[in-house]
Amino acid sequence: MKLFTLPLTTSARRIGFALGMTTLLAIAPNLHAKPTPGVVTDKVSEVETQVIQWRHHFHANPELSNREFETAAYIAKYLTSLGLKVQTGIAKTGVVGLLDTGRPGPVVALRADIDGLPVLEDNDLPYKSTKRGVFNGKDVPVMHACGHDTHIAMLMGAAKILTDMQDELVGQVKFIFQPAEEGSPEGEVGGAEIMVKEGVLKNPDVDAIFGLHISAAEPVGTVLWREGGIMAAVDPFKIVIKGKQAHGAYPWLSVDPITTAAQTIMSLQTIVSRELRLLDDAAVITIGAINGGNRSNIIPNEVELIGTIRTLNETARDHIYEALPRKVNAIAESMRATAEITLPLDYYYPITFNDHDLMKQVLPTLNRTAGDENVIYSKPVTGAEDFSFFQKEVPGVYLWIGGRSADTAPEDAPAHHTPEFVVDDKGMKLGVELLTNLTIDTLYHQAKATDGK
Repeated sequence: MKLFTLPLTTSARRIGFALGMTTLLAIAPNLHAKPTPGVVTDKVSEVETQVIQWRHHFHANPELSNREFETAAYIAKYLTSLGLKVQTGIAKTGVVGLLDTGRPGPVVALRADIDGLPVLEDNDLPYKSTKRGVFNGKDVPVMHACGHDTHIAMLMGAAKILTDMQDELVGQVKFIFQPAEEGSPEGEVGGAEIMVKEGVLKNPDVDAIFGLHISAAEPVGTVLWREGGIMAAVDPFKIVIKGKQAHGAYPWLSVDPITTAAQTIMSLQTIVSRELRLLDDAAVITIGAINGGNRSNIIPNEVELIGTIRTLNETARDHIYEALPRKVNAIAESMRATAEITLPLDYYYPITFNDHDLMKQVLPTLNRTAGDENVIYSKPVTGAEDFSFFQKEVPGVYLWIGGRSADTAPEDAPAHHTPEFVVDDKGMKLGVELLTNLTIDTLYHQAKATDGK
């Protein structure tokens, strides 16, 4: 029996998911005996030691984006041992395990990112990384400096529990281990966008997807949520301002791209401060690199600016896409220069947007799993996440979980992507339980299943 056959668009998926669950609950009331929360909690406790061991293994053996060969092989071997149908080589090094209960129901996907970063670890840990790799042609140290090692371990733990409980479940579950979340090396493609293009959300078609990110800043045992935009879209850009070279002693003979660039940089900041409704449209425009000239007494022919735009809704993004070239070209013309704009530059990530209906549906799961006092409404984050490519196709929810130990003060919490980054193993227990409960509750659509309602 096939209950979910609507086209793969976000709006159609919402409708299909609701209609499918209504049909399932009407024809299969005997399948409403969802596992009790206590059963899941006990199983999480049983697997916690193994989850910690997995995390230590991956932390000690990190691999860079699109180079996660050993990581992928380790994951695939374990998923195969669980009896799951396993696919490898998706988006180069991605791994997907499929749990099919053999009973009709929705398809829920869970995702973890698996790549490390070119960072030299500065932590005194027994499982400290000493690995090295090649990044854009350079030999570099490698570290899991953003918690992806914990993400892998938590999803493997959830896969173990859900597989053990498959006789009590309905529908299907996809366990997606995604490479290159941190971005592909120069000249390559990868990550969630490529997984989507290669059909990771198809066959069977996914109806809802969930992802977690551990936070070094938030205390262990907490979960942060937000409906709508929780992480920003990111759009890199490049501006090349072309002028006329001259001796620094005779600037009137030049068309100075450096002074043009300076005016351009300052003017771009007024897009956010003077053109966006800041109460609704928080955004960031950052220039991260300025390249031009080679001597103190030569005004160069051209200057290159490289930066990023970060937005939390499509209205702000559309406005900046219009305003940036308007300002850049007008300033260049006023200075007798010309400008070439590349936007987006080489990649982009959409807004990480939590589906309103799905977020509302699973909020009781968060409260039950973590406790009301530990479920925190989050402010949006201007960092970006390519989980957003999955959310463009199907309803999805992305959450933050706490990884800061009890003996670490908030002001001492290390930043992500730094050599000092560290999170507490204890934070993973809640992550495993959340992934498991989110899956079970979504498979059964708890709000409609309870007491036959």
